[in-house]
Amino acid sequence: MTFAARIPGLRPDGGWDLPERLNMARQCLSQPAGALAIIDLTGPARRDITHGDLSGMVQGLARALLPRVAPGDRVGVLLSQSPWCAAAHLALWHIGAISVPLFKLFQQDALRSRLEDAGARLVLTDAEGATLLGDLATPLMAAEIGLPGEPVPQADTRPEDPAVLIYTSGTTGRAKGALHGHRVLTGHLPGVSISHNHLRPGDCLWTPADWAWIGGLFDVLMPGLALGIPVVAARLDKFSAEACADVIAQGGVRNVFFPPTALRMLKAADQALPGLRSVASGGEPLGAEMLAWGEGAFGLTINEFYGQTECNMTVSSCAADFPVRPGCIGKPVPGHEVAVIDDTGQPTRGEGDVAVRRGSASMLLEYWRNPAATAEKFRGDWLVTGDRGVWEGDYLRFVGREDDVITSAGYRIGPAEIEDCLLTHPGVATVGVVGKPDPLRTEIVKAYVVMKPGARASEEELQTWVKDRLAQYSYPREVAFLDALPMTVTGKVIRKELKRRAAAELEANP
Repeated sequence: MTFAARIPGLRPDGGWDLPERLNMARQCLSQPAGALAIIDLTGPARRDITHGDLSGMVQGLARALLPRVAPGDRVGVLLSQSPWCAAAHLALWHIGAISVPLFKLFQQDALRSRLEDAGARLVLTDAEGATLLGDLATPLMAAEIGLPGEPVPQADTRPEDPAVLIYTSGTTGRAKGALHGHRVLTGHLPGVSISHNHLRPGDCLWTPADWAWIGGLFDVLMPGLALGIPVVAARLDKFSAEACADVIAQGGVRNVFFPPTALRMLKAADQALPGLRSVASGGEPLGAEMLAWGEGAFGLTINEFYGQTECNMTVSSCAADFPVRPGCIGKPVPGHEVAVIDDTGQPTRGEGDVAVRRGSASMLLEYWRNPAATAEKFRGDWLVTGDRGVWEGDYLRFVGREDDVITSAGYRIGPAEIEDCLLTHPGVATVGVVGKPDPLRTEIVKAYVVMKPGARASEEELQTWVKDRLAQYSYPREVAFLDALPMTVTGKVIRKELKRRAAAELEANP
């Protein structure tokens, strides 16, 4: 059986044949009732949830929701990794409503902005989430509202019908809501499988990423359910190498999606995790040093993948199929036409904007109630990601976010390569590199560095470290040492805040 034949809707030529009627709840509950769906490690003891168990939970929630929720209504889901989080989304999709994933580390302002923008009056949550909500919306206790009764018919939904409204992490300004249709899960299946060296029977998925984000919800949870791969639910109140190893052992985990931040923390703790079949990572480029460390720590090659909330899992590495190339994020995933385009929207072999052609099944329908932002996201037939890239053969090399690329004395410098180089220094824990305004060079490279506990290094030492390893023009002309870097809730360095800091430094000391 070919790979395309294993992914419903994906043609051998890389196109899509989506059915006229499609509902993600049905996709995720299509396995035999006795098949293992979720391994629940959130309680004092392991609890195995079968697809039959999960289907019963979904039906109970659907019966309770029907009198209160109409098709197309937006309903928040404020739950951590748990079987009830999965059931909440599935129940909403089953009745034709739109789920809005919410994160428990949000403060009231972040919750308010999303709930008000979405027009969500109800939130499926638990006692902890109800406290966080206050009077922002009506909380419904997911584990307590299920009702017995006759099966609730599935809503007659199509691939383009709205199903989930996922807000971008919002590193600056107001977060935008990416509205996705029921086809979004199908669009993720090829890339998720490829990034784990082709998922197969006997695999078991887990990620420390919260299921409130597209990376947890559609890179792990829902694809695992749809493909019949058990998914581990676990809550790590604080990520640590020991806690991670414990989850892997208890759950029998074979396949992990580690965000780059988690990998850096494992590397800093010098934690090896043998016994895994695949490790995938996405969100930021890893670089040669992290890939080399992964070979020793996991006994395998980490597969990087690429995408964003608006159009995810479009490029991936797959060590089982082709050699992973450090600095590159892989090759286009079947079902997604990826290009590097110029300002006119034409594909180019030089540096340009990474873009995905309309027709990708994982592409957003629109930004919720924001037609101007939706129009701005596209250049002709191409969705423009906001990232800069260049082809190396059929590998895509990530240069940097369009507004992160540093222009210094006529050179265009990607910060990721410098960050990766500095991370190879034995004393550096994490780093953020930005362009600082400069009247002579336009910008200079500035590095903000957090050292490991007890480690020390001088500015000159770190500058020489980069000079000896990268191009002479790309070394950081200034290095500042901080206790912590500004991070998004998903663990990405907020370079815009570092840029503001750099600009303020120039204003204070011109």
